[in-house]
Amino acid sequence: MQTILITGGTGVIGRELSVKLRSKGYRVAILSRTTKKNADIPHYYWDIPRKMIEEEAIETADYIIHLAGANIGDKRWSKQRRKLIIDSRVESANLLFDKISEARKKPKAFISASAIGYYGTTTSDKIFCETDSPANDFLGETCRLWEQAADNFEKMGIRTVKIRTGIVLSKQGGVLTKMLIPTKFGIGSAIGSGRQYMPWIHIDDLCRIYVKAIEDTQMNGAYNAVAPDQPTNKDFIRTLAHVLKKPFWAPAIPSLAMKIMFGRMSSLLLEGSRVSSDKIIASGYNFLFPSLESALTDLLVKK
Repeated sequence: MQTILITGGTGVIGRELSVKLRSKGYRVAILSRTTKKNADIPHYYWDIPRKMIEEEAIETADYIIHLAGANIGDKRWSKQRRKLIIDSRVESANLLFDKISEARKKPKAFISASAIGYYGTTTSDKIFCETDSPANDFLGETCRLWEQAADNFEKMGIRTVKIRTGIVLSKQGGVLTKMLIPTKFGIGSAIGSGRQYMPWIHIDDLCRIYVKAIEDTQMNGAYNAVAPDQPTNKDFIRTLAHVLKKPFWAPAIPSLAMKIMFGRMSSLLLEGSRVSSDKIIASGYNFLFPSLESALTDLLVKK
């Protein structure tokens, strides 16, 4: 039985991915601030500031999936928060690299989360693909440094995959649960211009892409994890209202209101371009939920 060591394993994606991996016969272990050696999913201790990881966690890992990182949309982007967002991703990856460098056994692959924020917060007609350069803004720089830390594993001779993830749709938390509240009350409306695109992915597809990254030895480098269907914000909310059989509220939430409420972080809501899914499809991946309506119906309607 092969062991998958996951950082950020207690988050929305980590929990779902752990279930998926165990159903396929993998042993899953998690790096955590608490130790639970005898649990169904063992927790091994790590402390990033003190540069500590239990040796057993590294020595028993056949694959490492690096999901750890402070939530980008959780709080306003103060200077301290921006530093935490970057450090939580980069310093954790650097710690893993240092410990793996010292270990007798090296993992077969290092699979790191990344984000479509790599391409920046901008609204344009361009469809971004994996060969494009990182944007010169906060999210672009964050993802560049995040992926640069992951690339160190490739230099060590470890197969390295970077999953640039769009908006993850899940019943267990995240953007969708926040969007549901006004829509359920019949006041769902577009944000700002409503013309910004919203590249998204159903959490089941995202987990299956991570499994593919483990099992497909031909996967290397960056892959966009986004569904082929990428609506504008206005069309996203309209589809959500349709699936819930609720009215779509025509007046949009003004951009100025979002900027006052969220500061620089409002760019997450007000801007967005399309992102290509061609590379992951060309690798042989078939989406379970290629359209937004099918994904929302599965998450919100089906029992």
